[in-house]
Amino acid sequence: MAALESVSTAVLRRHIGRQLTRLREDAEVPDESGRVRRLTPETAAKAVGLGRSTLIRMEDGAEGVKFQEPIVKALLELYGASDEDRSLMLALTAETRNGRKKAWWHDYTETDIPDWFGLYVMLEDSAESIRQYESDLIPGLLQIEEYAESLARTPAGYVSDDRIAARVKVRMDRQGLLSRVDAPRFDVILDESVIRRPFGQPGIFRRQLQHLLTIASQNRASIRILPWSAGMHAGMVAGAFTLLGFPRDPQGVPLEPPVAYMDTLTGALYLHKPEEVDAYELVWRDLNETALSTTESKELITSAMEGLPE
Repeated sequence: MAALESVSTAVLRRHIGRQLTRLREDAEVPDESGRVRRLTPETAAKAVGLGRSTLIRMEDGAEGVKFQEPIVKALLELYGASDEDRSLMLALTAETRNGRKKAWWHDYTETDIPDWFGLYVMLEDSAESIRQYESDLIPGLLQIEEYAESLARTPAGYVSDDRIAARVKVRMDRQGLLSRVDAPRFDVILDESVIRRPFGQPGIFRRQLQHLLTIASQNRASIRILPWSAGMHAGMVAGAFTLLGFPRDPQGVPLEPPVAYMDTLTGALYLHKPEEVDAYELVWRDLNETALSTTESKELITSAMEGLPE
């Protein structure tokens, strides 16, 4: 399970829950009359001495749910799990009990990380690949602190002064993801508008653009610019978005389905359906074919810095 060491316990629980649900729904057991029937959550829970709500929480991978080994073994026996499924599920559930380090975001309150964004933070932290298109802003994982603070104050009055520092700290803590030994592949495409529109107090934007060049030179992210000369492109229709891909378990099943994510001022949209994710894959393909190379993008960023105040 070494490949899953960087995956959050929350993502593991969600994956385990989906697999337990699959095994239950696929199970066929005889009733008292000998007829084969499917197991409902009620009948499965009763058979192993659980309450229905407890089994539902296990299948949901709920926060804090405990996958106790005797219960997991009883469920696998009831479901007639194959030796391969049995071995995998026992190993995965053991991972949730092995004293993993608490995720960094657990120390923050919902005020600091709204519930609708908390899910994204958890998914981002376990992603194997992150692909992001931005039409107006530097992505959060690439922002310097001064840029992030200026952004947190926009629009004026939306976030109270006593919460701004916490919001900025969350953003800075998220960036530790890019410094990990097992950091995800991070590919970014920015519309040229992002590097041409000065932002914040004098000097901030120049330092922000220099930070992009530093990150790119360290190979912590692939940063490419979609130039104005490209004309019409698919990003104009889709808007800013992020595509997240996840590691696979030993059976080759993704720990999370691929996600297309979009956020707004007050909420977020998570798209999991294959046809939805495929639509954004098409958009990414168009952007990928149109954007400048990484070398050309560095040159354009450097030119955008000319004349900016120190």
